[in-house]
Amino acid sequence: MPSALLIIDVQSDLCSGDYACFDIDNVLQRVNTLSSAARQAGVPVVLVQHEDDDLQYGSDGWRLDPRLLTEATDLRVRKTTPDAFLRTDLAERLQSRAIDHLVICGLQSDYCVDTTTRRALAEGYAVTLVGDAHSTVANAVLSAAQITAHHNAVLGSISSFGKRARIVPAANVHF
Repeated sequence: MPSALLIIDVQSDLCSGDYACFDIDNVLQRVNTLSSAARQAGVPVVLVQHEDDDLQYGSDGWRLDPRLLTEATDLRVRKTTPDAFLRTDLAERLQSRAIDHLVICGLQSDYCVDTTTRRALAEGYAVTLVGDAHSTVANAVLSAAQITAHHNAVLGSISSFGKRARIVPAANVHF
């Protein structure tokens, strides 16, 4: 099953300062381990970046976090919604490589990771969500750890798309 690693929104403003996601140093370490393993196995790495009024294209906050390991061969996708497929060329780029399995990690669990995971399932992709390699920030009701755990549970239980997302820790992802 041809795979791709989808790294969602690991951008400077979501990794440091007031909006830094929970446990970001460990999440970044796991994402970097995943991307290194993917590249070594010849699996495409897709770097997705969100842009909006708060993350303006080209701004320091919009740039990928400097701790994220990237390569010139990584595919890059710019998006303006929580859905990495909507109004982007992601689907075409995956189809041109016959990719049918996505390994998903990144930020934020309750926004872009959730929406992109659901859309990938709806589009017929097999999905592995790396349960300890995505994160978010707390809200008025739940801690960031609770939000991430909730999304792991919910996304792993949705079966109406015909395929379920497999939720696995980074240590159990093999390309």
